[in-house]
Amino acid sequence: MQLYFIGCEHTGKTTLANRILEWGKENMGGIKHFHDHMTIPCSELSPQAKDSYSAAHPQVKEILQRYMVLYHISPEMYDERPDTNHMGLAIEEAVYAPMYYGYGGKDSGSPIRSPEGQRTEMARYMEQIILQRAPQTVLVLLKASPQMIRERMEKESQTKANGPQYRVVRAEDIEYVLQRFEEEFEWSLLKNKMILDTTSSTIEESFAEFLQKHEPFMSDADKKRMKTSRSS
Repeated sequence: MQLYFIGCEHTGKTTLANRILEWGKENMGGIKHFHDHMTIPCSELSPQAKDSYSAAHPQVKEILQRYMVLYHISPEMYDERPDTNHMGLAIEEAVYAPMYYGYGGKDSGSPIRSPEGQRTEMARYMEQIILQRAPQTVLVLLKASPQMIRERMEKESQTKANGPQYRVVRAEDIEYVLQRFEEEFEWSLLKNKMILDTTSSTIEESFAEFLQKHEPFMSDADKKRMKTSRSS
């Protein structure tokens, strides 16, 4: 499978991705994890590392992010791998960098490398590379109503009241962030696309909708893996 998940925080990307991994283990002999390294701070970092990265100069962030995205669409990511699944990648960078990372906008802290609009241009360039290396990639936009996202934010705040929180999106920005993800989704060069609205859906309902919409995009190789896994 070649999946590329995008969407505002609290639209359910990670929850759905984990459910797909469970399904893949049961029906395809296992599929590779989602590369979820593009948000600042990266989810896999320790609390100390997250604090350090968040406080870094915009030039440092811009350089690291550019190479992170390029690395994750390198030939090594696709050669001889049946699955290459991404979370956020270049589209999230196009949305979040000008708003929250300090570069890629009017007052860029890294002006040479990221003039205004450059991150959207970079996303289209990265998509051209993806289309060369994995043309079957499916772009999945997850969205939810602004009110539901605020409710989920509040619930998380209560759950993590005694620990650090590393939220990117501010509550007052939710409507604009949702708009920006939809714009980048529409502008994307990737041909295989779907939208999942998780506002009132359970995870199982969202997962069932994903499977239905993804079925036309299943490669022959993936269908063969499913058949082999189920027969064994």
